[in-house]
Parts: sequence; structure tokens; C-alpha cells
Amino acid sequence: MTLKPETRARLAGVSCATLTTALFKRGLRNVFLQDVRPVAPKGRNMVGPAFTLRYIPAREDLNTLAVFEDPNHPQRRAVETCPAGHVLVMDSRRDPRAASAGDILVRRLMVRGVAGVVTDGGFRDSPTIARLDIPAYHNRPSAPTNLIQHQAIEIDGPIGCGGVAVFPGDVVVGDDEGVVIIPAAIADEIAVEAEQMTLFEDFVASRVDAGQSIIGLYPPTRPETRTAFEAWKRDRGL
Repeated sequence: MTLKPETRARLAGVSCATLTTALFKRGLRNVFLQDVRPVAPKGRNMVGPAFTLRYIPAREDLNTLAVFEDPNHPQRRAVETCPAGHVLVMDSRRDPRAASAGDILVRRLMVRGVAGVVTDGGFRDSPTIARLDIPAYHNRPSAPTNLIQHQAIEIDGPIGCGGVAVFPGDVVVGDDEGVVIIPAAIADEIAVEAEQMTLFEDFVASRVDAGQSIIGLYPPTRPETRTAFEAWKRDRGL
């Protein structure tokens, strides 16, 4: 999927909270990854199409250190083929007992221009990952190698992550609160809607700061609220 630059820019300026409300209006309730949080806040949004890696439970005879000698090992191929500007999303079956990846692999993704990395398991070397200039999200730190619990089996197929279905090309947005998955087909529309919602929330915040009650303001059930909002936008050239 090619993510339009204007859509990427809009999604970079809205919160996951706002996106979940916009998606709820479309009937989509299960879009926020559960128990997945930033390794470290970055103060900026992660935005990009999903590129996926799926793990299954490790089997001891097939998941030894020797598998990493294979250049076609799915985990290694995921790191080397995830396109720049995409987000690598890993299905670790919500199991953080062993790492989904460590700092060397995440560093490689960063150098290759990948927009971010997400797992519903854990990362090893998490203090180092926290200092890297790439958004990274996981359940919790986990020092053991992935081979103990996870066998990388497939890249760029449908997965579940944090209890949410993720299809390749779905748009992944992460902020300092968590990660939202937007179906690719509606990403452009959701980005526009969320941007307008954010403007309205900025207007509301300014009114609340000035002492106004939220009744009739949020939600805008009184006509004068909409009128005041339009005037607020005009004053700011929006």
C-alpha cells in the first residue's frame, strides 16, 4: 500500500484516542492494541502501513540457534524486507515470556527507514531500544531470546496483535498512549475526520480553560457552539 503524504501528515497530528472515536463512528470497536505500550515516549506519532511477522509457539527441535544461520529465516527476512516508511507489526500471541526482537534488529529497522516496530510480546535490550530514534511498542521488557518461546513462521500475512486483526497495508498509528489499527480502505477518510475532530477538541479545551461548562459544548448539542467553533477557526485561518 502507498500511504498518501497528506494522510500520513494528518495522522501524525492526531491522537489514538481521537482515532478510536472516529473508527467507533464507523462501527469499528476493536482497533486499539491491548496491553501494548511504548518502550519509551517519543513525543511524536508513529504512522505507516503494516508489514507483519507471525510467530507460533517454539518447538525445540526446529528452533535452535542454528536457524539464525539461514538467510531466509522469517524474522531476519522481516527486518531486511520491511519497506521504509512501514511499521513492522509482530504477532507474538500476547506472550512476553521471551523477546520478539532485540536492539540490534530494531536498530537495523531504524537505519533502513522503517517508521516503527510493534509487538504484543516483549523486547530484550529494552533500555537501549528506548534510546533509539524509532518508535517501539511492546507489552513489557523480556530478556530471553525469542527462540525459547517463539518460532518465526510467516511474513506479510494477516495476524492478530494485542487482540486486534492486522492485515498487511492497514495503517498503524502509535502515540505515547498506544497503537491503533486503521483499515487501509478508509484511512484517508479517517485521517480527515480525525483532523477536524482534533481542531474541535482544541476549541473545546480553550473554552473549558476559560471556565465554560461542557454542557452543550462537548458534545456540541447547542447551535451556538458550532457557530462559535466556525468563528474560532476563521480567526486562526483554519
